[in-house]
Amino acid sequence: MSARTRLSLVLWVAGFGGAVSFLLVDFETLIALLPVLPGRDYPRFTPLLKLLSLVQPAVFITLAVLAGHFLAPKVGLTAPAAEAWAQGRPVLPALRPQWLPGLLGGLAGGAAIVLIAAVLTPLLPPGAEDRISAFSRIMPLATRLLYGGVTEEVLLRWGLMSLLAWACWRAFLPRPGRAPAACYHAAIILSALIFGAGHLPVAFLIVPQPNVALVAFVILANGVFGLVAGYLYWWRGLESSVIAHLTAHVVLYSASRLGAYF
Repeated sequence: MSARTRLSLVLWVAGFGGAVSFLLVDFETLIALLPVLPGRDYPRFTPLLKLLSLVQPAVFITLAVLAGHFLAPKVGLTAPAAEAWAQGRPVLPALRPQWLPGLLGGLAGGAAIVLIAAVLTPLLPPGAEDRISAFSRIMPLATRLLYGGVTEEVLLRWGLMSLLAWACWRAFLPRPGRAPAACYHAAIILSALIFGAGHLPVAFLIVPQPNVALVAFVILANGVFGLVAGYLYWWRGLESSVIAHLTAHVVLYSASRLGAYF
């Protein structure tokens, strides 16, 4: 097995492990939180149905890992610590330049989300804060860290951002050598917007009568962090964005213990 294949395997396992952590969620309580729609009965989440729910994320993670496998090297995007492990080199020297930027980025990103929430909370629909708080309490910390901190970075940074940077380079600036900075900026911004918009379906399930403020909150809060993670991935490597994502979730979890609704 080549070092590149070992790298992709470890990233797939890490990403899928985050998806598996959703099995820790109390699905019955989650279903009870959703609004009751006329003429619709939600399914009972049997163990088999829970396992089948992993098929879709497994497919997306596979596609993301394949995209990163083939395209990340072409645009100079890396996962230094995972690559060191795959090549049989020491991991800590590869991780050392990443942990501090990742930690600081996560603290800044988490603080930005708290600030955005403070500004927009008064404008949310009636009852939205309580419903979001109830949803947050259902999500175990392990699921937040493993899915948010690892799986989403494999999907959004390693997969999507690598694809967007490569597509920009090949479609608009097909020149030999490294992709220009404009392609990285475009890939970071677009992947951040997709990351933010990707949270809207869950938000609409939790808050059945959304308004503009809710949409703005979901896209801004997640999109701002997407920018932080994207630039860390570009400048330092995938593990730096993972560390930032983990740190941001710790910040939000801590804020929820102090009374915020994250």
